[in-house]
Amino acid sequence: MKISISFLLLIAHVGFAQDDLLKELEQSESKPEAVTATFKGSRLVNGQTIETRHKGELEFIFAHRFGAVNGGAYELFGLDQAFVRIGLEYGFTDKLSAGFGRNSVDKTMDAYLRYKLISQKQNGMPVTITVFTNAAVRVSPRKADATYDIALEDRMSYTTQFLIARKFTPALSLQVMPTLVHRNTVDQSKEKNSQVALGFGGRLKVSRSVSLNTEYYHRVGVPAANEYYNALGFGIDIETGGHVFQLVLTNTRGLTERAFLTETGGNFFDGDIHLGFNVTRSFQVKKK
Repeated sequence: MKISISFLLLIAHVGFAQDDLLKELEQSESKPEAVTATFKGSRLVNGQTIETRHKGELEFIFAHRFGAVNGGAYELFGLDQAFVRIGLEYGFTDKLSAGFGRNSVDKTMDAYLRYKLISQKQNGMPVTITVFTNAAVRVSPRKADATYDIALEDRMSYTTQFLIARKFTPALSLQVMPTLVHRNTVDQSKEKNSQVALGFGGRLKVSRSVSLNTEYYHRVGVPAANEYYNALGFGIDIETGGHVFQLVLTNTRGLTERAFLTETGGNFFDGDIHLGFNVTRSFQVKKK
């Protein structure tokens, strides 16, 4: 009799355990997993991606652009000139990161925030949306031929972007970047203080460690007298262990949003092409 009761209790316990396991499996199946590694790094070509740093992660960013290749042999096809930006970005949470940097073009200082609003989920949310906002200031000296003094507030600019991306397959990711750039002071006869641009970009993975990137920003409502061009860029991402190396071809020397979105001075198809590269290296400085 005691053996029979023990046997029945054992069967009941196994039955309840199976029910609990089935419930856990059903719950895990009902929660779509987040899609990761939509892009390899935080930069697509010149501009940003939806990727944020992980909590406690510090990213070092070094970006370099040479002069235009149509400068000829005297300029060694652009290699005699150099434009650089050095920056850091830190992840306060897995969704929120902040960064700052210094760009040699016009001696520009910039700082920014990046926040991931929504993450793409398998069999769920179809896209990832990240908000990017920055402020930049030029600290270059007043030009000798300037007819008026330029105050600090005149040198300021602000950018806000919604970065919307989808990873369609393990190899293909696409991104759309509606953008607003505001500059406090511009030449009103040729430019507007606030400039709207719509960016398009993508990544095609061709091997385990190599991918091809492209990026284009189209400015909307540009005055007819404007002398600048839309920014276009192509890149090759090479992941080498702890860092990502990006080889870049673009028509802009600028490395901040104001510079490449509103002040790109060259036409890509006329040979105003700048060879360059981005190098990013990440360090986990704080345990999660």
